[in-house]
Amino acid sequence: MNRSRLFFSIMLLISSSCFANVHLSNIFQPNMVLQRDKDCAIWGYAAIGEKVAVHFDNQVYGTVAGLDGKWKVSLARHAAGGPYQISIVGNNTITLDNILFGDVWVCGGQSNMQFSVDESMPKEKDSLRNNLPQIRIFTAYVSTDYVPRDTLNGGEWKVASVSTIQRFSAVAYYFGRALYEKTNVPIGLISDNLGATAVETWMSPDAIKAFSQFDDYHQQYLAPKKSFATLTSDFEKNKASWQKAYYLKGDPGLDKKWYLPETDISDWKTIETPGYWEEKEIGEYDGSVWFRRTFDLPASYDHKGYYVGIGQVDDYNTTWVNGHQVGETFGNVNYSNYVVPDSLLKEKGNVIVIRVFDAGGKGGIYSQFWHPEWAGKWNYKLGKKIDPAKFKRPDIVNSDLFNSPSILFNGCIAPITQLSIKGAIWYQGESNASRAEEYRTLFPAFITDWRKQFNQGEFPFFFVQLANYYGEDKKPEESDWAELRESQAAALSLPNTGMASAIDLGEAFDIHPKNKLDVGKRLALAALKVSYNADSIDLGPTYDHMSKEGDNIIIHFKATKSLIKTNDKYGYVRGFSIAGADSVFHYANAYSRNNEVVVYSRDVKSPVAVRYAWANNPGTLDLTNQEGLPALPFRTDSWPMKTHDRKFDF
Repeated sequence: MNRSRLFFSIMLLISSSCFANVHLSNIFQPNMVLQRDKDCAIWGYAAIGEKVAVHFDNQVYGTVAGLDGKWKVSLARHAAGGPYQISIVGNNTITLDNILFGDVWVCGGQSNMQFSVDESMPKEKDSLRNNLPQIRIFTAYVSTDYVPRDTLNGGEWKVASVSTIQRFSAVAYYFGRALYEKTNVPIGLISDNLGATAVETWMSPDAIKAFSQFDDYHQQYLAPKKSFATLTSDFEKNKASWQKAYYLKGDPGLDKKWYLPETDISDWKTIETPGYWEEKEIGEYDGSVWFRRTFDLPASYDHKGYYVGIGQVDDYNTTWVNGHQVGETFGNVNYSNYVVPDSLLKEKGNVIVIRVFDAGGKGGIYSQFWHPEWAGKWNYKLGKKIDPAKFKRPDIVNSDLFNSPSILFNGCIAPITQLSIKGAIWYQGESNASRAEEYRTLFPAFITDWRKQFNQGEFPFFFVQLANYYGEDKKPEESDWAELRESQAAALSLPNTGMASAIDLGEAFDIHPKNKLDVGKRLALAALKVSYNADSIDLGPTYDHMSKEGDNIIIHFKATKSLIKTNDKYGYVRGFSIAGADSVFHYANAYSRNNEVVVYSRDVKSPVAVRYAWANNPGTLDLTNQEGLPALPFRTDSWPMKTHDRKFDF
């Protein structure tokens, strides 16, 4: 046997031993919902060449595991109903009980989608209303990677009940419950989201590649197509030699053990964190800087290890507490979070020392958003200065869970793109508000990308327009959030989309408004109209065009069967501003007239533009349709926006 054939045989044996029994991708579990009226793929892993048979509804679907140990079958489309049993037979047998066929919805976004039922208002305690065996819920565990993963990190299908829904996405649950109550079709809800995340984290590498602002990031992290596991393994193999030759070489702080508590710091200076040291007294400097401060344990400390959340450090750091190394992090967007063993701690006067190493560009402890208790004054001393042109940077995992493009798509969405679904709902945008105009292209590209990756045509996609947030402005101002709402609404040009406005559901000083019931119901209205052909109103009054009458501007709305109304008994309407040719907006008077709104201001003669609800928080609004859905924010002008020159910056 020649070497190549021997190697191939060994690899076959190794691969076969990894999958001695048949396994399912972990989205397939008892209690799940499979998509009705579509062919449904079921897939998993087994020994190479192992025969796999899937038994369902008096039929057998057979296949053989390939050279990669993967197998897949496709169940014939099935009407809504159940419960059913599915058996997967190979060297072992897996049985899936209590399976329903119905409509499966992927529920994505950031924290307002993640926000749970037990956090929302009103509280759901009624078992008669919420024990719903025809609704099944699944929360996907968070996972990230530079390459698409095959399986989710975890999750469990549960039957909806007053107890199981409490920690589930409130928007998703209320959406699903409203659909079920109207259609009587089983509903499967996959909550697959994470707070504080930007839309680009949920886009595939192919989608990211289409935008030039991601070129450098894509080239460095996505184009090599190396997984986190591969990068980490390669780095660990070469770590010791790299440290000796570059990272640890010639540092007086290491030679003199500045990490020890007894170190004389009389000549150390002080600096405030967070921030880049180039913008502070240190100035332009590459190499190591040593930081030090003391801390006491809080009265609430439980003696199970003390959490130290340093934040994000550019580029690398090693951290000691009371002279003992407690952690190290490589990568300027990775989070440096360490748990200090109780045995290393004392009640008062603990000494923490951090060796921060900048390999070029900016350096420092630059972000402490999640743990501001570690911000403030630190002592510091310069260590070893380097020439960044001569410093070798290793290839490492360097990812921000909330902002690094594609990593959440790869870990959380890619594993389920073979799953047949009805559609998706989405609540996100807050993290992209500072780049609102960029979102106008990213968001529709994101929707198109998911449709491409799932390969199920232009499936329904419904999203929430951002709620009102922050305090009210005393005069009309430019607004990131208003611009983001406009960018969201622009995606309605895509087929099979719908939008639920939350402009009247927010809370001024809480980015997580507790009324998720109406958000879910409004998404369901959109779905009922677009996906179920129901006689449903899915949007509030929507701007169509304007006309002029002297110093008044008349706002005309798109024709629907539901006329506009105002909640003010005199017919007045709040939320409008008006501007002349100078582009300076003033709050305006407005009143409804024959399904139109007349807008004017004594401060503006010959007006040319009107804006409605154009603010982070426009305050109390009166304008709705007959069903009470709010009029959508809009502007009649096309003047440059506040965020027009802001894009992703790597």
